[in-house]
Amino acid sequence: MKHLIIILMMSSSLSLLAKDSKKAKPYTYPVTNKIAHTDTYFGTAVEDPYQWLENDTSAETAAWVSAENKVTFDYLDKIPYRQQLKDRFKELYDFTKFDGVQSEDMPMIAGDYVFFYKKEGLQNQPVIYVQKGLTGNAVEFINPNKIDEKGLTSISLVSVSNDNNYVVASFHKSGSDWEDLKIYDIKSKQPLNDKLEWLKTTGASWYKDGFFYSGYEKPTDGSALSGKNEYHSVYYHKLGDVQEKDELVFRDKLDSLTFNIVSVSENDKYLFLYRYKGTYGYEVYWKKTSDAGWNFKPLFTGFESESAVIEEINDKFLVHTDKGSPNMRLVLVDPNNPDMKNWKDIIPEEKNATLEKICTNGGKLVAKYIQNANNKLFVFDIDGKNKKEVALPGLGTLEISGGKSTDKTMLYTYTSFTYPKSIFSYDFAAKYSTLFKKPDLKFNPDDFESKQVWYKSKDGTKVSMFIVYKKGLVLDGKNPTYLYAYGGFSINMLPTFSASRIMLLENGGVYAMPNLRGGSEYGEEWHKAGMLTKKQNVFDDFIYAAKYLVKQKYTSKDKLAIAGGSNGGLLIGAVMTQQPKLCKVAFPAVGVMDMLKYHKFTIGWGWVPEYGSSDQSKEMFEYLKGYSPYHNLKPNTKYPATMVTTADHDDRVVPAHSFKFAARLQEYNTSTNPMLIRIGVNAGHGAGKPTSKIVEEIADQWSFFFWNLGYKYLSK
Repeated sequence: MKHLIIILMMSSSLSLLAKDSKKAKPYTYPVTNKIAHTDTYFGTAVEDPYQWLENDTSAETAAWVSAENKVTFDYLDKIPYRQQLKDRFKELYDFTKFDGVQSEDMPMIAGDYVFFYKKEGLQNQPVIYVQKGLTGNAVEFINPNKIDEKGLTSISLVSVSNDNNYVVASFHKSGSDWEDLKIYDIKSKQPLNDKLEWLKTTGASWYKDGFFYSGYEKPTDGSALSGKNEYHSVYYHKLGDVQEKDELVFRDKLDSLTFNIVSVSENDKYLFLYRYKGTYGYEVYWKKTSDAGWNFKPLFTGFESESAVIEEINDKFLVHTDKGSPNMRLVLVDPNNPDMKNWKDIIPEEKNATLEKICTNGGKLVAKYIQNANNKLFVFDIDGKNKKEVALPGLGTLEISGGKSTDKTMLYTYTSFTYPKSIFSYDFAAKYSTLFKKPDLKFNPDDFESKQVWYKSKDGTKVSMFIVYKKGLVLDGKNPTYLYAYGGFSINMLPTFSASRIMLLENGGVYAMPNLRGGSEYGEEWHKAGMLTKKQNVFDDFIYAAKYLVKQKYTSKDKLAIAGGSNGGLLIGAVMTQQPKLCKVAFPAVGVMDMLKYHKFTIGWGWVPEYGSSDQSKEMFEYLKGYSPYHNLKPNTKYPATMVTTADHDDRVVPAHSFKFAARLQEYNTSTNPMLIRIGVNAGHGAGKPTSKIVEEIADQWSFFFWNLGYKYLSK
């Protein structure tokens, strides 16, 4: 394909730009009704005239969605290089990928068999393959593209049975968080008749001839995608039984707003019940499987820390904990004397690195550390001795998963900004890694480079940021720049590969990703510095990242776009309402925009430990209202060109957040910039999206980006 270049539209060409794209003409948005509605919080009345858009199943909301999408796609259709971008992305994306649906979808070992994910070229969904050993011939095990020709069903492997005869697979449809579990016979590659429905936040932990899983009662009609999820319960399923016969193991009848999961020690001797209120902090209970009934004893209570049992050794528990150690450590705990003073350090806390994840595999301890927003991999003996670093291809991101003590090898994945996700195997006896699967790209990632810089935030805190660009970049303040971040829920923003990013970089663009407070790139203290009443630190960190890029002449505010999704969508909504002149373009994706009501939908209540809620106290209500994007849009304000994105099947951050924000944004904006909302159909929060929809969204994103930065995209 011919190379594509960007030519900056100089001032003398602005009239042509306006003539060709009709960009300067006023935009006619759908008329969004305002219906008087007021909510009262601690004596303060808050108007919510767009509250009616919260009803996602009403005919009025459906008509509004259709009208808004028409305006958006009519606008995008007028961008002359939109098809070129779509074609270019197809070309870039047309390579073999070894990604699963979720980041935690890992290759797995089941006795003599190896499972991995592979998506050829432009296939909609990754296919699950199986092979005998590391050198056998790979064959299809489950192909979602044959099960659902529209590509709306995604499938992930969950766990392998103790005897390595069965594997549990999770099915998601149209991007919804609801999932079904099915069991497959590994040798025959055929599914059993078992099917478990209406599950969320579940695993499948095997015990004897069945497994433990978690889910909800079937929702009432019309409430599946927006109704509040309550009474998350643990069940035991025996192979061959219908779901109605599954035994209820645990349900909190007094507190309907907890998540509950049961896991089993490898030797089937102990059960562990995890209970958590949200995305951080959980309680742990335990019982011996030899004891009758489902009565669990407390091991760690309270939701102020995280202590996970990794494995049981001689009736004592290996525990990965941040209690008294914000950078995490591994300790040995006697369940009969679990007081912290009795703990024994197996892998002590490190000062300058966080023990992000640890698991047992092959009779060893496998540890993933994070240091300066990059991962490192180590293997220890089970007693924490004989630490050995496993060499990685460079500075980047890896994923590991636990295995059985009898495994002779483990599989892990590695990626960086210039290294696509690849699978490696590690031989425990030989103590070295071998490349198992790596994509063959149709472009040269070595044309690009990345670096890590440090800048000061508003309060003087030093924050790290990755910057990626094409080699030879000139710092003249004219480079189109895409500033992306998250900042919350202990989510780490580490180097990862993206084919869509190449379209920015190959045209002289800059990709910047700061490690904001709210993540845990620098331990739990870094996370806590960006949550609850310290959330403003996250926004300040992002704003000062933008200022750094301008000051260092990577870009200018007229060539800068800001972007983020989910909690990152909240970030962008807050930043553009606080600093509407910070940038030229904004992409708030599937964002939490109504901070006063978010906890009233689906699993939103699970985010209260991170955000606080408007019901907690007057102080918390006022703090949330002070930055809530929907409530802080101001009349008669010039906002940056904005494309809000959401989807009709997003049952994590319900689309009402984006609906209400977009409606008010269109009402209040006085600039000539477009204020659009792009609403995906038969799509969810993001995971499991088919390639066909990814291609459309990426093309629309970069079209909106370049066009509103004043560039014309030409073929040469």
